Amino acid sequence: MRYSASALFISVLLMAGCSNPETAQSPESPKPEAARNLVIPPTPPSAPLAIAPTTPDPTTTQTVQQYLARLAAQGYPQSAQGIWIQTTDQLLANHQGTIPLSAASLTKVATSLAALQTYGVDHRFQTIVGTNGTIENGVVKGDLIVQGGDDPFFVWEEAIALGNALSQQGIKQVTGDLIVTGRFFMNFETDLGQAGTLLKQALNARTWSSEALSQYETLPTGTPKPQIAIAGSVKVSGNPPTFTTIARHQSLPLPELLKKMNRFSNNAMSEIVASSIGGAKVVSLKAAQAARVPQNEVILVNGSGLAVENRISPRAVCSMFFAIDQLLKPSKMTIGDIFAIVGTDEGILEGRKLPTGLVTKSGSLNEVSALAGVLPTSKNGLVWFVIMNGGGANLEGFRSGQEALLNSFANQWGRVPTVPAELAANRDRVNLKSVVEKAN
Repeated sequence: MRYSASALFISVLLMAGCSNPETAQSPESPKPEAARNLVIPPTPPSAPLAIAPTTPDPTTTQTVQQYLARLAAQGYPQSAQGIWIQTTDQLLANHQGTIPLSAASLTKVATSLAALQTYGVDHRFQTIVGTNGTIENGVVKGDLIVQGGDDPFFVWEEAIALGNALSQQGIKQVTGDLIVTGRFFMNFETDLGQAGTLLKQALNARTWSSEALSQYETLPTGTPKPQIAIAGSVKVSGNPPTFTTIARHQSLPLPELLKKMNRFSNNAMSEIVASSIGGAKVVSLKAAQAARVPQNEVILVNGSGLAVENRISPRAVCSMFFAIDQLLKPSKMTIGDIFAIVGTDEGILEGRKLPTGLVTKSGSLNEVSALAGVLPTSKNGLVWFVIMNGGGANLEGFRSGQEALLNSFANQWGRVPTVPAELAANRDRVNLKSVVEKAN
């Protein structure tokens, strides 16, 4: 893989506020184009994918009540907590399961579902490079034009690969400007001018910053350094001139992008993905429809979770996991291809004391901490869970309580030695990469 862990960690430090809520600032969401045609999904059916919220298991319910009582004794009211736990065919525990609560980065479960439903598992975002001039003896006599197409993970490594692809076509110099248009983002920067400035720098190794050089050093030994000198400046155009396409950059497939987004809870990526679909309202509608839950159980104001106004019910979160699982199965994929697998994947969950093999998404913001996913067990099979905590500034306390509760269930229901096939990531997709194609 060309994508370094360091590049992803940099993105976390710069953008992913849900793992550092006290200093989080919501990135400006990319604005949808005026010409974008949005289709509002119809009203969803009335039967959620999750099991009916009645007759939970008495033993599991007692354990959950004891957990909630401990929180209440510490001053965190039960009215601020939400729990949903079930197997495929049995409800184990339900506390305020149908009540929408502040979801923090569990919002990214909704964004992931809406994206998969909209684009499908084979979708790659495309960035087109062209010129309004001619190419003679390695010189672009005119402007170099970059038309973005919503790629949420166009980072230093991608820009270097693009530069090398242009170099392979013999291009060494551009006499005109770098014109940036469409929905182009680089290093999660949503301002077109700044994204274009980063790209211009990346295309010419002589101008690399220390950050660009650091990311280059993570690439395979012998990777060329592009040296495409652009004489002009960076310009932003809403209506670019007619141009001839030189190359097309295709992102990683959507599931691989979502996995990176979720493992590191990258808020900037999720806002770009949500915006490409049509924004928070469309994400909310599509996610509720796919999960078959009432719309009032999925209330979103952004696609990342960086707002306490984002509210989702525990049952809806569980139903969204089921919906994602259903969408992936025909492609021989699992939710482990979209969310972090504890003990296997690096990311923001490293250091947390969670059962190995757990596939999960966490969320933290201000006074909210949440954890949801699926726990593989030897006695009960796959146990789907949603834990949503709030009611006071107690993030570390909430997290340790979640860990203790899940570990107690893992001990009670039997830990599994390896990740079961129903949750394991598809190994055939491990080496998938983005591609740069020369235009015909």
